[in-house]
Amino acid sequence: MTDRPSRFLIVRLGSLGDVIHAIPAVAALGARHPEAAIDWLVDPRYAEVVQLVEGVNRAIPVDSRRRPGVLLETIGELRRTKYDAVIDLQGLLKSAVLARAAGARRTIGLPREHLREPAARFFYGETPDPGRHPHVIHKNLAIVRALGVTDARVTFPVKASRTATSDTVAGMFGPEGYVVINPGAAWPNKRWPPDRFGALAAAMRSRLGVRSLVLWGPGEEQLASLVVGASWGAAELSPGTGIVDLFAIASGAKLMISGDTGPLHIAAAVGTPIVALFGPTLAERNGPWASADITLSRAAQCVCHYERRCRLAERCIDDIGLDEVVSAVEARVARG
Repeated sequence: MTDRPSRFLIVRLGSLGDVIHAIPAVAALGARHPEAAIDWLVDPRYAEVVQLVEGVNRAIPVDSRRRPGVLLETIGELRRTKYDAVIDLQGLLKSAVLARAAGARRTIGLPREHLREPAARFFYGETPDPGRHPHVIHKNLAIVRALGVTDARVTFPVKASRTATSDTVAGMFGPEGYVVINPGAAWPNKRWPPDRFGALAAAMRSRLGVRSLVLWGPGEEQLASLVVGASWGAAELSPGTGIVDLFAIASGAKLMISGDTGPLHIAAAVGTPIVALFGPTLAERNGPWASADITLSRAAQCVCHYERRCRLAERCIDDIGLDEVVSAVEARVARG
């Protein structure tokens, strides 16, 4: 490195959960190089998340699907910044191309055997071994070791604060508080049935004396309404939320129950107790990392790992029964 403050560029475009999982590596890099400027190249949909991360100089939105002229302008801006190092935490061909195009002195990414698209390897100058830990958070932390980072603690320095929507939610439930149920997911294969979520809400009100808030994202309001309708009055439909609202709502919740999707990982980042339901994805790679949290998984019997839709008549996540989830909720509450 030169004697001037270093400049680093993180490339992690999406998805929401993966952006969340990149935060500890960025935090560790900032702690090791406190005078450095850290920029983050990200999908415009998740720029709000990056802007919440303490120590990030700026979020640079980039949409590879837009017209080439806009993309070239962004690349020109990156090259003029003269980064000391670019770290690709995505591992796709498009992210690797963007990382290389930034023109930094060092371009760092995962080795071939850890890449979803192996051709990305040819665009990296350095490929440090991430070790054998399966979780993507620890893989990300291992990559930044190439820049002198030795502290592998998992931290989320996120500037989450109350919003008008989170205040509305708090007013809906009063001092008794609320549990968050998140029934949606971009992949249909990750969604537990809405009637079971409704029955779960009813069971939590009966056994724990707490009602539930049902989240919904774009195109999911009807799904969330089915959960509320099956809850016997134990659940309320959430107002419309943005990503910043989700951080505040999760911070105020007693518990989060969700499949493998962005709101689950936001809740984990802010320390909300979690019961996670996993079907076609691997909890050891993407799931909650706090030892007290509970994950119910059917990945071992799944035949369509990381596929959006199940190829069988009955999805593996449907094998997770209501009683099993109720027991997990009670166990997680008992852990405090």
